[in-house]
Amino acid sequence: MLDATTRQAAADALWAAQSDRAPIDPLAERFPGIDVVDAYEIQLLNIRRQLSAGAVVRGHKVGLSSPVMQQMMGVDEPDYGHLLDTMVLAEDRAVETARYCYPRIEVEIGYVLGDSLPGEGCTEEDVLAATEYVVPSLELIDSRIRDWRIGLADTIADNASSAGVILGAARAKPGDLDLADIEAVLFSGDTEIARGNTSAVLGNPTTAVAWLARKVATFGVRLEAGHVILPGSCTRAVDVAPGEEYRADFTGLGSVTARFA
Repeated sequence: MLDATTRQAAADALWAAQSDRAPIDPLAERFPGIDVVDAYEIQLLNIRRQLSAGAVVRGHKVGLSSPVMQQMMGVDEPDYGHLLDTMVLAEDRAVETARYCYPRIEVEIGYVLGDSLPGEGCTEEDVLAATEYVVPSLELIDSRIRDWRIGLADTIADNASSAGVILGAARAKPGDLDLADIEAVLFSGDTEIARGNTSAVLGNPTTAVAWLARKVATFGVRLEAGHVILPGSCTRAVDVAPGEEYRADFTGLGSVTARFA
């Protein structure tokens, strides 16, 4: 475990990497002994820095929600990061790739809460009751760690590799769909490049949202009414580049698009 001064140094290094778009080496190489608790505290240091500058929390995202990714990282549960208002992107405006280090997109459904969720003991039933609607979404992820050479501490400290979210215009009540069985297909132009099913997210993305509510409660945080919750991707992550356009189609839910400049 790191002391407070070293945690601040790690947060400063990540902050500079994001601000200057200059990736750094993995944190474990520079800060031996860093653990998961350190990583979440480092994440919070930089979130607080952004909130002090006027940013607002708009929600949270779950990472490492597939068994394959958990095995790769050597963990038995997901991680999470914050979504800020500065990270909410629009379908009708091209995303400037130069703002990021190694941008990628992931395909997932988004939960928009109409009521706040309980923390400890939150169940899937609580999530469904509190969700005002679900939406098709694309998450923009990025790593401030050079060449995506991330370990668990890296991705957690780096706000779960969060960068942005694009929400589609479609809305659906959670009771109108089988949220654990929605097919999703990602296209680049007219070419299919990825396909998946929401069952890839812990078997049911609602399970991931309930886990998140319980997890953040241990840090004194609640998932609040109005928040957007991203439960995890149902497809592989795809690298993006200027001039490309993507569309994700969700069976029964609609689509969402993203353009990059």
